[in-house]
Amino acid sequence: MNNINLKETYLNFFEKKGHKIIPSAPIIPENDPTCLFNTAGMQPLVPYLKGETHPEGNRLADVQKCFRTNDLDSIGDKTHHTFFEMLGNWSLGDYFKKESIAWSFELLTKELNIPVKKLAVTVFKGNEIVPADNESADIWLSLGIKKERIAFLGEENNWWPNMEMLGPCGPDTEIFYWRSEEQVPEIFDPEDENWVEIWNNVFMQYNHEQDGTFAPLKNKNVDTGLGVERVTAILEGVTDNYKSSIWRDVIAKIEEISGLDYNDEKYTRSMRIIADHIRAIVMISGDNAGIKPSNTDQGYILRRLIRRTIRYAKNLNIDINTNWEQELAELIINKYSKYYSELEKNKEVILEVLKNEKIKFNRTLEKGLREFEKITNNIQDNVINKDLAFRLYDTYGFPIELTEELANEQGLKVDTEGFKQKFKEHQEKSRAGSEQKFKGGLASTGEMETKYHTATHLLNAALKQVLGGHVHQKGSNITAERMRFDFSHEAKMTDEEKQKVEGLVNEYIKMSIPVEKMEMKKEEALELGAEAMFIDKYGDIVTVYKIGDVSIELCGGPHVRNTSELGTFKIKKEEASSAGVRRIKAVLI
Repeated sequence: MNNINLKETYLNFFEKKGHKIIPSAPIIPENDPTCLFNTAGMQPLVPYLKGETHPEGNRLADVQKCFRTNDLDSIGDKTHHTFFEMLGNWSLGDYFKKESIAWSFELLTKELNIPVKKLAVTVFKGNEIVPADNESADIWLSLGIKKERIAFLGEENNWWPNMEMLGPCGPDTEIFYWRSEEQVPEIFDPEDENWVEIWNNVFMQYNHEQDGTFAPLKNKNVDTGLGVERVTAILEGVTDNYKSSIWRDVIAKIEEISGLDYNDEKYTRSMRIIADHIRAIVMISGDNAGIKPSNTDQGYILRRLIRRTIRYAKNLNIDINTNWEQELAELIINKYSKYYSELEKNKEVILEVLKNEKIKFNRTLEKGLREFEKITNNIQDNVINKDLAFRLYDTYGFPIELTEELANEQGLKVDTEGFKQKFKEHQEKSRAGSEQKFKGGLASTGEMETKYHTATHLLNAALKQVLGGHVHQKGSNITAERMRFDFSHEAKMTDEEKQKVEGLVNEYIKMSIPVEKMEMKKEEALELGAEAMFIDKYGDIVTVYKIGDVSIELCGGPHVRNTSELGTFKIKKEEASSAGVRRIKAVLI
């Protein structure tokens, strides 16, 4: 069974269990202040997990495009990926633990024929605030999972999102598969790396209150996630994800381009990194949000991925000046465009992004080589110290391996251990700084974020009035302090245009217009003139927010009830975001 059948089997199974199949949301979140990327299937559903009614009902399932950077240093092993596909099913105040666990078990053992003896699970062991999740453990026992295969773990493993965050939360139960040729041990040890997590069922049954207590939720939710890549490898009987049908043709193309063998351990890691990164690059640059390489936010991640891909291609002696990256990108586009039509639509953009960034990075590499020459001419004790090695990495993108290789050619040594320590410190700072960008969660949308979210609708409408009907939203980022709004427009706005837009938004606010929520068929919404940033992400039944005669948009929320709640709108800055896209930063005061 390959990954295509896995996805179909999963969706068909849950459709039979009364779930409505919804399309994947874009990889770049729409109006989500908490994340640069959709990192899990639940993220686009946050408003509904918080209590809003979903137009498709209270049982949902999908295949969601996801992207995470927290495992970037692990890319190159057998199981980790930056971009991945997540199968998910949700109950919005409908079924709970009994059905969720039973269906997961049924799908794995009956539909996918995974032997029960190769499965183990973890559940929440409880703490001084919340009791142990004995209910989930008892359900697993009743289904045939032995007591020795059930591990009770703490909040860092089996609580979502964490004990500190306010809002809906709860215990989860994770399902593990024994991925090894060795005999399955009788007792489950979660620390044994042969046990690979394949499915996570989160049970949102509490609300973390402001006073620190955990009160039972009236409407309990289920949120599950199963990784397509890992389960595909399991079903195909391989212990290396990159030997599954998802990656086999990509690896073969890299072998063809490089003339090297994937099974040669000297090249395996580099080939995995290139394969993983090229797919992620295609998915990010092919998204309709129009992300381009830059030094901030999603653009920074995209740039970093492209440059890492080029560096590891050099490890394989690939001639960087050939069109090797275009060949790989086209393979990925052809492979996934049947599921994600935007890839074919944005094909030329994807290829151009790769080509341009490659040219820029090649120039940087040349500068780095000149810098290396200067360093070695003035070096003492024949050692490149940690600061010099890190400068080559941080400024010129030199991996430590490249610095070591160049040093060896000149009979020099490198303080590799010192570099690793400096690199670790740098990582910790970066991770701390990016946690807020990537966290995502149910407690992140407060009163101000809701106001800013509504203000984006008014700004979009005002821009259309002042600049013309060609204006469309290309993305937004909202915090409790400000809003950022990207829109399609070629020219820099004049001061007069900015004043007109600002004035219009404030006029809409003063008009005290009610914000009306409606549910209807997607075709009816489009006939009414409703605008949507990503029309393909919506199912047959959609939620539409109408603000008088000013704005009508397909949107998931949240919104204020009346424009008068917004205060005064002030544009702080207007600038270029990328080619053909402008950006406005604004505040409500």
